[in-house]
Amino acid sequence: MAAPETIRLRRDFLAANQGRRVPTAGFVLLVRQRGDGTSLMRAGYTVTKKVGNSVVRNRLKRRLREIVRLMLPAHGHSGADHVLIGRDAGLKRDFAALQADLAKALGKALLPAPPHTGGRPGRRP
Repeated sequence: MAAPETIRLRRDFLAANQGRRVPTAGFVLLVRQRGDGTSLMRAGYTVTKKVGNSVVRNRLKRRLREIVRLMLPAHGHSGADHVLIGRDAGLKRDFAALQADLAKALGKALLPAPPHTGGRPGRRP
């Protein structure tokens, strides 16, 4: 299976941050429909310096890229950007468990977003 196109531009990562957020033990998944009319799935990966040095961060990104390569074609959302933010537990977590986490997170990201009322809490219209 071919890997999905990789997100490289900062503006695309920032746009994905406005999408649906699903936390798991090993990573946080952000999914955002692009709305550009294409069915292309894209994926991006980020790991902060809190996780470790560059060797550790790159190892985690390699694991995330592999689970996306295996899972996204079957479970991903068509026409959407998928961003995985690596967590420290993603290094120690079993690879099969990471795959299961991604499948579960992609299923949750499919649910409709909760409605936003726009008002202040506890205030009647």
